Amino acid sequence: MTRSTHGSKEPIRRRDPEATQRKILVAARQEFAKYGLAGARVDEIAAHAGVNKQLLYHYFGDKDSLFLAVLEWIYEEIRSPERQLNLRGLSPDKAIRKLIESSFDHLEAHPDFVALLNDENRHGARHVRESKKLAEMHSPLVSMIAAFLAEGVRTGVFRRGINPMHLYISMAGLSYFFFSNTPTLSAIFSQDLASDAAKRARRKHVVDLIMHSLRP
Repeated sequence: MTRSTHGSKEPIRRRDPEATQRKILVAARQEFAKYGLAGARVDEIAAHAGVNKQLLYHYFGDKDSLFLAVLEWIYEEIRSPERQLNLRGLSPDKAIRKLIESSFDHLEAHPDFVALLNDENRHGARHVRESKKLAEMHSPLVSMIAAFLAEGVRTGVFRRGINPMHLYISMAGLSYFFFSNTPTLSAIFSQDLASDAAKRARRKHVVDLIMHSLRP
């Protein structure tokens, strides 16, 4: 005897808002990194995410708000590994060294970070200025650097008078410039600076340069 299926219904597929938003962000990140904010098309983002455009607008409002969401994601992506470095208990010089290495390694692994930030700078950082999240992300990092500097001064491994904000900018900038200008620098110096050997040499140089600048 077989059980009647009369009146039975197919399982209802429930919408997963978090998964849908993630698909949209992934598609938007690729589109913005490739074409910039001005050249990116919402239709293309929705198509690559497998959603209709109305749903995209429902979750993110408009293209500018979506671009900001991508920026907040990529900044969180770089802050998260820094929080997982297990710096507690390390000497100040080892902690700062690990932060420098982490910054370089992240830019190497995420070239779209450079493309997206270049585009945001072309727009005068108007999206970043609107975000409370981004300010909250950077404040603890600068405070942590300040604490390591103070401990380094106390133990005699760092000199006095180093501004933690400027140290952070130097840590990020020495790596950022290299990755954002690799094609032109390679052409100017007739070297393949995108090679693994060149990136290892640059990483060592950046770490050594900053660490030497901190010494008494």
